[in-house]
Amino acid sequence: MTDPFIALVDDTGAPGPLEGLRLAVKDLFDLAGTPTGAGNPRWLETHVPPEEDAEAVARLRAAGARVVGKTITDELAWSLNGSNFHYGVPENPAAPGRVPGGSSSGSASAVALGLADIGLGTDTGGSIRVPASYCGLWGLRPTHERVSLQGAVPLAPTFDTAGVLTRDAHTLRLAMQVLLEEPVEDHAPIRRLLAPSDIWEEIAPATRAAVMPAVEALGLEVDTAPFFDDPQFGLVHEAAPKVAPLESARRAYAVLQAWEAWQAHGAWIEASRPEFGPGVKARFANAAKLTSAEVTRAQRVRSGVVALVRDRLPEGTALAIPAAPGPAPRIGEEPDREAIVRLTCIAGLAGAPGLALPAGLVEDLPVGLQLVATPGGDEVLLALADRD
Repeated sequence: MTDPFIALVDDTGAPGPLEGLRLAVKDLFDLAGTPTGAGNPRWLETHVPPEEDAEAVARLRAAGARVVGKTITDELAWSLNGSNFHYGVPENPAAPGRVPGGSSSGSASAVALGLADIGLGTDTGGSIRVPASYCGLWGLRPTHERVSLQGAVPLAPTFDTAGVLTRDAHTLRLAMQVLLEEPVEDHAPIRRLLAPSDIWEEIAPATRAAVMPAVEALGLEVDTAPFFDDPQFGLVHEAAPKVAPLESARRAYAVLQAWEAWQAHGAWIEASRPEFGPGVKARFANAAKLTSAEVTRAQRVRSGVVALVRDRLPEGTALAIPAAPGPAPRIGEEPDREAIVRLTCIAGLAGAPGLALPAGLVEDLPVGLQLVATPGGDEVLLALADRD
C-alpha cells in the first residue's frame, strides 16, 4: 500500500468555521508553490508550479481549514479504481488489501486513515461517490458549476465538479457550505425517495440487502416506480435497439466524457508523449477515434436524461440508488467499470448533485447509498444527511 500524500504541507490555518480541520488536496488542484502533477510524471515535468491556490483551496483555507498535503489521484482523473500506475494504491483502511476508489483516491484514503478531516476531490463520473462507498465515507458531488474549478486540471468540463469527502455528515455540510456558490433559489426539503425497480433489479442481491435498509432508515416515502419508463425519454436505440435505457445512458456518458477528455488533453498527449497506465492509455486511445456522429447521438441521449431527471425528480424528491455496485475490488482485480458508471452517470449527465453516505456492509466491507436531487438541490441533500 502507498501513502496517500505525494507532498506534505505545513499550513497554519486561519480563524473561521473550518478552524482546526485538516485539509487534504487532490493533486488536480493548484496549491501555491507546490507543483500540480495530475497523477502523471510527464504532466509534472511539463507544467510550472502554480503561483496561486485554486479557488476551492483558497475558499477552504480562508474558512480556517489547514492544508496538510496534496494527495495521489488516478492519472488525469480518468479512473474510478484508485490505482495509479506510477504512484501506487493509497491505503483503504475500511477494506484492507482493496482499492480506495478513484480518482479522488488519495483524498479518500487520507480521510479514512484519520490523516485529514476534509478531502478535496473532483467528481466527473463518480470520483467522489465511489471512493466514499468503498471507504465508508460521506461525499458530495455538487450541482455542475456550483463550485469553482478555477485552478484545477480538467477532464471533461461539462461533467467535472469539485466536492469533498469526510468521515461524518456535519463536517461534509460545513465544508460544502464554504465551497458552494449562492443558490439561485431555495429548494423544498426532501420528503420522498425514488428507489426505481428498473435500476435496483440490476444490483447484486448482497448489495441490495446492505443498502436498501439505509433507504428505509431515512424515514421518508419510498416510491419504487421505474425510472426509465417515460415514453418521451429521448434515448437513441437505432444502433442498438435491444440495449436497456440505463445502459444507453451509460454509453452516452462514456462517449461524451471521452470526447471532452480528448479535447482537453489530446494536444498535450500528442506533443508530450506521456506514459500512461494500461486503462488510462486505452481510454485516451479510444477517445481519439470518436466521430462527430457518435457524439451527436450521445448528446441526444443526454438531453433525454436531463428531461427525465427534471420530470422524475421534482423538488422534494431524490433518487436513491447504490453509490457503487458492490464493495471495493481487491488490488489488482479488474473492476466492472461499466456497472459502476451505470449507477453514477445519471447525476453526471443531468449536472445534478449526488450525495454518497455509508449504508451497510457486504462481507464486512462498506457499501454506500447515493442520493441524487434535482440540479441546485445540494443544500437539501446536505440537510437530509445532517439532520440529527
